Amino acid sequence: MEALQRLSSAWRNLFWLVRGSGLRSQLNTLDRRVSRAAHGAGEEGPSNASGAVLARLQAIEQQLTHLAHALGSERREQQVREWRRIGDLRGLEFKVRSQNGEDGILQEIFRRIGTRNRFFVEFGVETGVECNAAHLVHEHGWSGLFLEPCEAQFLRLQENYRAYPRARCQRTAVTSENIESILAANEVPAELDLLSIDVDGNDYWIWVAIANWRPRVVVIEYNAAYPPPRKWVLKEDPDYRWNGTNYHGASLASLHALGAKKGYALVGTDSRGVNAFFVRDDCIEPGAFLDSMLHYHYSPFGYPPHPPFEGPYVEV
Repeated sequence: MEALQRLSSAWRNLFWLVRGSGLRSQLNTLDRRVSRAAHGAGEEGPSNASGAVLARLQAIEQQLTHLAHALGSERREQQVREWRRIGDLRGLEFKVRSQNGEDGILQEIFRRIGTRNRFFVEFGVETGVECNAAHLVHEHGWSGLFLEPCEAQFLRLQENYRAYPRARCQRTAVTSENIESILAANEVPAELDLLSIDVDGNDYWIWVAIANWRPRVVVIEYNAAYPPPRKWVLKEDPDYRWNGTNYHGASLASLHALGAKKGYALVGTDSRGVNAFFVRDDCIEPGAFLDSMLHYHYSPFGYPPHPPFEGPYVEV
């Protein structure tokens, strides 16, 4: 009976989607029957009432699920149309080889600012099957450097890009202390077109440490658990490995402030609330992007939230 009550309560929370329908009165009636059945006072007797209530709840569950999907899709389409109308990068997302819609956003950014050398550096790429530079390498002939610390993932990365010699693969754990020596050793152009940072931990500190290279575009993961104006950065720990919680990286507000110090404008985020996109100030023509309004560009995390975890952090 507790299971029936929990199911009834859970679906009642979705009624904001169906206020104009008759489902509300149906579930109110079922709630009363659940309550009577729980106390053994149902007119059909406890066992019969339980079976009847469960059957009706399951039917309503299917109706609500279909309705929620339909309404969600319609609202999403309306939002995308509005994003496209005003030039928001989220409205131009598409996925070919990226994790989310980063392929479309990057294509649009480079359509607006052009490219100089079509050279990238990306680290934390795992096998390179889903990452920000994969589409650029496979379909657009870019050159660059993939960095991955895990041996098993690196071996698969190497195999996946064996046919693309212009995309070099190196097994390296990137830190704030070694990033510039890695770039120098690999003869990375000082003004590469794209830098993509994704280490699920010390991302902020690595970008801080890059002083002698000025990528035209920087893509960096942000921690959507801390919405603007909250400044939050994981305290630097070179030995930290992501533990699957929301203890990682930096808030969008902190990355926005860092970007401004380094001469970069926040031009957008992906709609899943994973990546922030920065373009170097001198690469931006007036009116090329929406104004860098921090609160506007923030996207909440679009996946089930990571479990909370408390650890050392700084507010910068």
